[in-house]
Amino acid sequence: MNTVLQARGLVAGYPGREKVLDGVELSIKAGSRMALLGANGFGKTTLMSVLSGSLKPTAGEVLREDGPVDWSRKGLRQHRRAVQMVLQDPDAQLFSADVIQDVSFGPLNLGLGVDEVRHRVDEALELLGASHLAERATHHLSYGERKRVATAGAVAMRPQVLLLDEPTAGLDPLGVRQMRAALDRLTDHGTTIVMATHDVALALDWADEAAVVCDHRVTQGPVTELLANRDIIERAHLEMPWALELALELDLDGRPKNLPQVLELLRAED
Repeated sequence: MNTVLQARGLVAGYPGREKVLDGVELSIKAGSRMALLGANGFGKTTLMSVLSGSLKPTAGEVLREDGPVDWSRKGLRQHRRAVQMVLQDPDAQLFSADVIQDVSFGPLNLGLGVDEVRHRVDEALELLGASHLAERATHHLSYGERKRVATAGAVAMRPQVLLLDEPTAGLDPLGVRQMRAALDRLTDHGTTIVMATHDVALALDWADEAAVVCDHRVTQGPVTELLANRDIIERAHLEMPWALELALELDLDGRPKNLPQVLELLRAED
């Protein structure tokens, strides 16, 4: 896989505070599903803000396939066509009266024609499983619906990389399943997704790559290997997913990601 987004030696923080990130290295492959994990305050959102172009690092660089990000106004406009970030709180991004207006906002600002904008809006809503919400007023949407519509607004820009900050936080089980289904459709459609989450079981089952933010840096690797590393898990103030914990305790020959894989390994032991 080609690398579509990369961080080299990133240093970032905020005025009056110590560095949040210090020397971060990260490589995101095209078409991958990456889970970004770490305790609150460790720098997940800061890292995504830098990757999206919302926060300029004090040192280091962000690179796409065509080279380093240009932090000028023109350069950031180009970057945000390729990399979109969706915030944890959908109300921080939804501002139009109805769903179609909101999802249309980004494509219209690209100067696209009406037919192309409508095509992108329809496509994005369909991918997010939200086509039935097109005519709804945004203030009549449930929390989970608002999350999916906010994500559709980013998807309508057709980015290479979609950065999602806690997309399942605050959702009930049905909302989580609906968001999971939407993410599956997006990756099947070719979108590279980086998802910041505290849900280690979700990260294990959904992602193929993980990046753990800890001690101002990032450790990256295959999700089943990284989340089975007790040292990294403890330093990042996380809990090992139950499927990996059980496999390690029973000394099973494998790294299961979910219940069906655990049962398969147990049957193989008989």
